[in-house]
Amino acid sequence: MSKVNEQYEASDIQVLEGLEAVRKRPGMYIGTTSGRGLHHLVWEIVDNAIDEALAGHCDDIEIIINKDGSVTVKDDGRGIPTGIHEQTGISTVETVYTLLHAGGKFGGGSYKVSGGLHGVGAAVVNALSKWLEVTVYQNGKIHNMRFENGGETVKPLEIIGDCDPNRTGTTVSFYPDIEVFKEGINFSYDLLYNRARELAFLNKGLKIILCDDRTGQKEEFLYEGGISEYIKLLNENKHTLHDVVTVEGLEEEVVVEVALQYNESYNPAIYSFVNNINTPEGGTHEDGIKQALTRIINNYAKNNKILKDNDEALTGDDVREGLTMIISVKVPEPQFEGQTKTKLGNSEVRKITSNVFGSGLERYLLENPNAARSIVEKSLTASRARLAAKKARELTRRKGGLEITNQWGKLKDCSSKDATISEIFIVEGNSAGGSAIGGRDSNTQAILPLRGKILNVEKARLDKILGNEEIRGLITALGTGIGDEFDLNKLRYHKIIIMTDADVDGAHIRTLLLTLFYRFFRPVVENGYIYVARPPLYKITHGKVIKYVLTDDEKEEYLATLPPNAKVEIGRMKGLGEMDADELCDTTMNIEKRILKKVSIEDAILADRVFETLMGEEVEPRRNFIEKNAIYVENLDV
Repeated sequence: MSKVNEQYEASDIQVLEGLEAVRKRPGMYIGTTSGRGLHHLVWEIVDNAIDEALAGHCDDIEIIINKDGSVTVKDDGRGIPTGIHEQTGISTVETVYTLLHAGGKFGGGSYKVSGGLHGVGAAVVNALSKWLEVTVYQNGKIHNMRFENGGETVKPLEIIGDCDPNRTGTTVSFYPDIEVFKEGINFSYDLLYNRARELAFLNKGLKIILCDDRTGQKEEFLYEGGISEYIKLLNENKHTLHDVVTVEGLEEEVVVEVALQYNESYNPAIYSFVNNINTPEGGTHEDGIKQALTRIINNYAKNNKILKDNDEALTGDDVREGLTMIISVKVPEPQFEGQTKTKLGNSEVRKITSNVFGSGLERYLLENPNAARSIVEKSLTASRARLAAKKARELTRRKGGLEITNQWGKLKDCSSKDATISEIFIVEGNSAGGSAIGGRDSNTQAILPLRGKILNVEKARLDKILGNEEIRGLITALGTGIGDEFDLNKLRYHKIIIMTDADVDGAHIRTLLLTLFYRFFRPVVENGYIYVARPPLYKITHGKVIKYVLTDDEKEEYLATLPPNAKVEIGRMKGLGEMDADELCDTTMNIEKRILKKVSIEDAILADRVFETLMGEEVEPRRNFIEKNAIYVENLDV
């Protein structure tokens, strides 16, 4: 990535307002003060370096987790301007790190395209840190400044030495404030690894180095092929139908990059980004490309007589089956819907992406007839399956009444019609189902027993899935519909609780259910409605006191609190079906006593790869995954 020789001066920085509210309401600026918010601090600083790369001034970024738990981000960009800022009367570095909305993103001269859109990142990180230190290399001098206690200047900007006149860049080190991040300030190498790699894919030619000085782990990411290499990674365990297709173009200052490849699976995997920001809710950039995909494949199929004049046109769902696609656009003035920046709203971008991608895909299909026929045939097969699924879907529509009966059992519904307080337990086996029905609160708790293992939806189309009676009963119970009929507003329970035994079969059933929810009910997962029940592992009796514990560690901790030589009975808990109703209620279902684990998706791309690895056709990747991650499994009886 070549550097562009442009000036970056103090006058480029504009000030909009001060910093007072950040420590009072950190969630407004970083979303949450949990682990996700903690790692967001790193990306706020990295985004500033990425913006320099997008402007053509930065080739290398290094992220270091230091031994003391702090983080350092180095870049070889132009360096933050070090002169006195005209509006504030203090150094520009101090301005950027102590005032909100002070940055080079507002004037339009320094950054035509930016990921750090609000210009608050640097100041917010400073406000939420115990200490932060900035070093700027510029004009042959090394400039340094230090802040402590949430942004107080303890060492004004000063020159502390000389450097190579050609060296430029900014180095920022910070230590998050434990008073803000009360859950802990332990940075995850894996989380940083995944996002650093993603940023390198999205910015071809940019080198990003990640180091963990706590463990000695180090990784370097550099992808000259950009997002086309990302597609190869995502499809590495799948049977693909053709080589990766890459379409690039520029229209009205909007840069459009799309890479795609079809595989033999049934689930589409489409991920979109605007200025390196993931847009999981899509937006106009994604809409335009999806429209073009459907239009161009239909036109090709008709022009080549693969689709007859009286045949039904292929739908968007048809042409997206088995598609892996990365969409990356760079927009000078992006307008995001909502503060979370999850959906692009610029109406003009829809037409731009449709034009650029449509012409590029059309050219590819004409130049590669074998690949084109494979894609069209895949879409036609999906179309036939869709029509079959339409008939099967009729059987999942709830006709009223509180019970759904099938050959293996029945839904015992709750009497409440208020989804916000209603919950459904999906229970492994009829015997456990019987105990759960006996121990439930019939006002708010519904029970749906499953017999054995449901279909692995990773290896099936929707028509086959809808032919599976257990899955059909579950779809009917939830009330949302499935496929193009899915409506989250119709969800009948805001807690969907998977309750299985703590053994290999129970773990397999959980995985099958989670795969179903992730692939076909993803908004239910994303909105935090899926939970896993945690039945106790041990029952410890000490006199008249009974204590249930979830893990071996909890058992040892509890035993250590009892008097020496105390008479204690320790019983390994039986399967759910062997508990009576009262015991199951007391340990696992009672809202006052139970422990539930919420299922969340922090990284949809990573989740997609995990489900494909665990539930897909390839055996070797699954074996490797299990061998690597077996040590993290708790209390699993084999």
